[in-house]
Amino acid sequence: MNAIPKPGAPSLEQHYRYFKRHSAKISPNSEWLCRMLSSWSVGLGALPEALGLEPVAFRHLQTSFFHSVDIPAPAPSGRVADFSRMLEREDLIRYLHARAAYPEREETAWITAILVAGCLGDDHLWQDLGLWSRQDLSGLIAYNFPTVAATNNRDMKWKKFLYKQLCEAEGIYVCRAPSCDVCVDYSRCFGSED
Repeated sequence: MNAIPKPGAPSLEQHYRYFKRHSAKISPNSEWLCRMLSSWSVGLGALPEALGLEPVAFRHLQTSFFHSVDIPAPAPSGRVADFSRMLEREDLIRYLHARAAYPEREETAWITAILVAGCLGDDHLWQDLGLWSRQDLSGLIAYNFPTVAATNNRDMKWKKFLYKQLCEAEGIYVCRAPSCDVCVDYSRCFGSED
């Protein structure tokens, strides 16, 4: 197996070219995974060890998408997954899986788990995942979870949108405003993510 370039030495772009060259190009997820792994490899984003996947799932993702690359499971940033503070983890997984375009594919379970792990971060979801733009995240969601993408027809920020969907499914309405259009926090939910 090829060893992944050492963290800190190669640039984000060099990591990207490396992953791209070794990618199996199975689906559009290959491109987004190349970007996430490149960012993760240089300590960007909030993804923990093994991208938030269980060790076996991480190895299966590696052999499926990057079969000739040995990707070490520890996050170069030193982040570890602390799902104890994420009580809604299973709810998010169920929500996404129920809306998956390809629920039978193993990669759908991996992408779901990575998205949920990204929700542990404190920044915009696309940044926490190590993607390079909000458009990357929107594309990933549209491909893997098209009904979720279609439901976010007002372009709400993705992390807020996912949690809003969970709350509404439980009949919990934490917003004080009768509609988003009159809410004083409108820009926090729908504003620019750059």
